[in-house]
Amino acid sequence: MNRINDSMPHLLPARAVLEISGSEARDYLQSLVTNDAGRLKAGQAMWAGLLTPRGKILFDFFILDAGDDRFLLDVAADMRDALAQRLAMYKLRRAVEIAPRDDLAVAAGAAEGALAVFDDPRFAAMGRRAIIPAERAEGLPDDAAAYETRRISLGLPDSDADIGSGKLFPHEANFDQLNGVSFTKGCYVGQEVVSRMQHRGTARNRLLPVSAEAPLKPETKITGADKPIGEVTSVSGRRAIALIRLDRAAAAIDAGAPLLAGDIPVRLVRPEWASFDVPGA
Repeated sequence: MNRINDSMPHLLPARAVLEISGSEARDYLQSLVTNDAGRLKAGQAMWAGLLTPRGKILFDFFILDAGDDRFLLDVAADMRDALAQRLAMYKLRRAVEIAPRDDLAVAAGAAEGALAVFDDPRFAAMGRRAIIPAERAEGLPDDAAAYETRRISLGLPDSDADIGSGKLFPHEANFDQLNGVSFTKGCYVGQEVVSRMQHRGTARNRLLPVSAEAPLKPETKITGADKPIGEVTSVSGRRAIALIRLDRAAAAIDAGAPLLAGDIPVRLVRPEWASFDVPGA
């Protein structure tokens, strides 16, 4: 699958930028987030999360190494302030500064005049992202419909619509499949739960793309053989992402029962990046 058209960049108004800086910024992030911030080099980015002590995702974000002990976090705009407050709880006396960057914005595609452009670290077929000066954003289209359609078709989760805060474990949001977690780095908040799920293979729920015979709506319950299977989270017409209970979906399909979002038949889709089996795909 080809990447999204980088020749037509557009603003992602639902995203915002938070800066983490200081001589201890890298070690600080390394001790908190799911991914290995220690391996980032200037200009590189990764996807990561900040978890509860019980291992559920509070926030997910992209971390860009901007050089000179500065890291720019591309995060859901309505979660940025809460993320800054949460990060401040762990700051203690470290040489770290946490600052919202309202002078910066996030775009999809290689926007002209960008401070940084990087491939989506979850799955390169999604295309590139850019951190741009806010004044550059004024000249960009802000209709993210094409971006959302692409994202959903590839099965990549959205911070607001799919992941939320305090609801899912990293495996349920496919962090293990989409380069969002390191299983070799040192300790971080919630690590023991994530490691246990990895070693035991206990991720029964997964966010998955689905296709339907009619347009879908978010929050529609999915059933199979009269049992709850999951729920639609984000939608683009007849394509959607849904949180699916894999074993129940497999049992319903094996029994010859259709999966229904409300009264609309749906089919689970195995995304290109998935290394696990998807029932019926």
